Formats: sequence, C-alpha cells, structure tokens
Amino acid sequence: MSTTPGKTLGGRRAQAARNDEVILEAARAVFLDDPKAPIAAVAERAGVGISALYRRYAGKEDLLRQLCHDGLRRYVAEAESALAEPDDWTAFAGFLARVVDADVHSLTVHLAGTFTPTEEMGRDAVRASELATALFERARASGRLRPDVVVPDLGLLLESCAAVRVPDPERTGQLRRRQLAVLLAGLSTAPDAEPLPGPAPAAGEFDWRWRPRE
Repeated sequence: MSTTPGKTLGGRRAQAARNDEVILEAARAVFLDDPKAPIAAVAERAGVGISALYRRYAGKEDLLRQLCHDGLRRYVAEAESALAEPDDWTAFAGFLARVVDADVHSLTVHLAGTFTPTEEMGRDAVRASELATALFERARASGRLRPDVVVPDLGLLLESCAAVRVPDPERTGQLRRRQLAVLLAGLSTAPDAEPLPGPAPAAGEFDWRWRPRE
C-alpha cells in the first residue's frame, strides 16, 4: 500500500523534529560537561551523522545559541505562567523552583561568551528581566521579602542552585530544591535579620560575560 505525499511529508517532519530534539539534548549534555568540546562529540552522543547535524546547524556557535535561547524562552514562559498565580509569594517561589528544575542557569554559567547573541535573544532577555522584576515586586508587596534584596540577586540565587550537581540527576534535583529552600529562607523577612553585606549587585553588572571570548 503506497503512502500519500502528505503523510510522507508529515512523517519526515516528525522524524526531523525528533532528530532535532535528540541533537539538542545531546548538545546540552556535551557542552555542560565541556563547553570547548567539538561539534562532532554532539553528533556521536546523539547517534547521528555529522552531516545530519550540519543540515540543522551551520556550526557550533549556532548550536550553542539555540541551546541558550531555548533556556531563555523557558525562563520567560515560566515567569508568564507564574504571574497568573494569585498569591504573590507563591508566584515568586514557584517561579524560582520551576526555573531551578528546568536547569536554565547551568547554560548561562557554562556557555556565556561562547557565541554572539542575536537581536531576538536581546529582546527576550529584556522581556525576561521585566517579568522577573514584576514577580519580585509582587513578592516585596506581600511583605515576605526582606527590603535589602534587589532583582539582580535572583540571578545569583539561581546560579548557585545550578552549581549543585552530582552524578545522579534525581539526586541533583533534590539537592537543588533543598538549596533553593535555604536561599528563600534567607530572602524572607525576619525581625532580627542582619543587613546583607556589601553593595547589592547592580543591573547589568554581569553582562560582561556575554561578550565573545577571545
């Protein structure tokens, strides 16, 4: 029995989508382990030919850019979802927990500066900052966020959770959630809390690392 052109095309598209997902998963694993790894290591881990990879991505930089942009989009989606939560503190804490679970900031820590961001990424980064600020201000309005915390502290909090990693992925997730709970407790208001030390991180203070590395 012959297959209609429409069904054949749909099957090919589905297979291409699956291949792309496998490639991105492999690239994430490879480059989180070693950002300097060659693109051939991604093809090997994905179990595809190097030509199949190059049909989708012109080179390593395109692949790195796609990975980070996907993470940025996930961050934006989680923030938008959190804003629909009626309880201000629950919205804030839930957003942070889901971003930690998605492991978005491991990409930031490992891959910043390894590629040139696009204008679209820049727009999405601005959107991400706006949404995070909205959630932060809601948390502050709830009265549960200590007054000397600033929005850029959130990035440091998320990166510290992303730094927690053990060989077992499930255990990694458990430890990251525990670390987040400890950090959220530190962000919460307490009548006898000592002031946070040093000047607060400034907006844009960490943008330098997105400059291409020599």
